[in-house]
Amino acid sequence: MTALTTDTDIARLVETFWSLMGSNDFASVESVLGERFVLEWPQSNERIRGGARFAQMNTEYPAQGLWHFTVNRVVVSNNYEAVSDVSVTDGFLKARAISFFSVEGGKIAKIVEYWPEPYAAPAHRAHLVEPID
Repeated sequence: MTALTTDTDIARLVETFWSLMGSNDFASVESVLGERFVLEWPQSNERIRGGARFAQMNTEYPAQGLWHFTVNRVVVSNNYEAVSDVSVTDGFLKARAISFFSVEGGKIAKIVEYWPEPYAAPAHRAHLVEPID
């Protein structure tokens, strides 16, 4: 991959990452990851180093079916960073991930990812809100 020069290039790289994830061929994702790729999950205090470990972790992750990823939004900054908001499901589990990407040399160098837990809206504000879905 050549050096990325525009926000559009970086957004395309992030979208390619999620498309490859959606193929469920997690080894293919390594093609967009840098040599010293790092993934961090601050909520569980975990770090994964290297594309091969990343692919293995996703391959071994227990799932009820194939993973599907819906990119809700990608926001790119002008300093080789992007954030994605992605809905994830295996047909049983439903989750949402907020991922912060750092790009170096045309590849993804680092992802810091948050998997927030959904919760029911408090009853005390029901008169002020409406469901999103």
